[in-house]
Amino acid sequence: MDFQSFSGRVIRIDDFPGRHNDPLTGCYKLFTVQDRNGSVVNFVIEPETYFVDHALVKVGDRVTGYYDANAPAPLIYPPQYRTIVMAKDRSNQFVKVDFFNNQLISSDGSLKLNLSRDTEMVLENGQAFTLYPANRDLVVIYGATTRSIPAQTTPNKIIVLC
Repeated sequence: MDFQSFSGRVIRIDDFPGRHNDPLTGCYKLFTVQDRNGSVVNFVIEPETYFVDHALVKVGDRVTGYYDANAPAPLIYPPQYRTIVMAKDRSNQFVKVDFFNNQLISSDGSLKLNLSRDTEMVLENGQAFTLYPANRDLVVIYGATTRSIPAQTTPNKIIVLC
């Protein structure tokens, strides 16, 4: 996947309309997010969307939504993306969603992971992930980084997207 993101404040949450008598009606949401420049994006929230820290998002919260830039999207305004990961902004916590190679460097080359015994590694369902997390799509939750290129960090938690 080619992960891209959009950050802003949630200005509206609606049920995403389903077909008449669809048993999944109400299981999909539409988050309207506006950034500081006034740009707006609609994020389609599905039952499979992973919420970092299982955070409950409400209108007024600052969030970052991650989506696959290669996935088909309707040509409408505002843009509408199927959300893979949603992260509620928290102070002193950063989130990176990307493919990490065999050296644990993100596909954009901006972040290198240094694992420690304290790095929690789990699957989306919360179960332990016990293999080396290289060559996978990861949700990385971390704090401080070095000022090197790429920046390096010892993540607090890694969620493996299977």
